[in-house]
Formats: sequence, C-alpha cells, structure tokens
Amino acid sequence: MTIKQDRMGERIQEILSELLLREVADPRLKNITVTDVRIDNELMFANVYINALGDESREQQVLIGLERAKGFLRREVAKRVRLRNAPELRFHWDTTLEHGERINRILSTLDIPPAPPEPVQELKADDDE
Repeated sequence: MTIKQDRMGERIQEILSELLLREVADPRLKNITVTDVRIDNELMFANVYINALGDESREQQVLIGLERAKGFLRREVAKRVRLRNAPELRFHWDTTLEHGERINRILSTLDIPPAPPEPVQELKADDDE
C-alpha cells in the first residue's frame, strides 16, 4: 500500500473506533474493536476488520449491526476525513486473534524435551612453552 493509503486507513480506523465507542447506540456493536482498515488504490473501498475480542460467538450479530449502521458510519467518516467521496465500507470479521490463540494452545500442548548439554572441550596446554 502507498503512504496515502496507509494514512487514510489509519485515520478511518481511528474515526470508526471513536464512533463505535461513543456514538453508535446499537447494543450489538458494544465492545468491538476495529483491528485494521485497508483501502484500495482509488480510495473507493475500505475493508474494515472487526473483532469482539474473546467473544467469537457474536460474529453474525456484530456484522448485521454494522451493515445496518453502514450509512451513518460512512457519512461520519466523510465529514471527518473531508473527502469528496467517502470510501464504501466493507466489514469483515478479523480471525487473526483466533488463529494466534489456536497456535498458542497447540504450542502449549507440545512436549519438547530439553536439548542435551553440549560436551565441554578441554584445552590442552602445550608442554613446549
């Protein structure tokens, strides 16, 4: 991504996080986190990655709530970013935290024996000196 896309993505992430925390009244959208925002080259689409931090069972409810709030969120992003055309928001459930947790569980179940100690080599002193 370009620097402009990165900056715009970070700014939209901040705005959406603030909106979801303070201005959205839908109870389905409480305690969710915007984990990442990726914008296409033309700044027309913003892929927004969301997670409910530890409550994977809420995925469907959260995505339905975001679809209902999409118009409001896009309008507010447009106002605060001051773009002529605000990018269309596409919401996705972020599974990276779930994958990381799964990897940690697998690693904790592994039985890895400690490495054997390396043999110590003794230095022989030269008798000539």
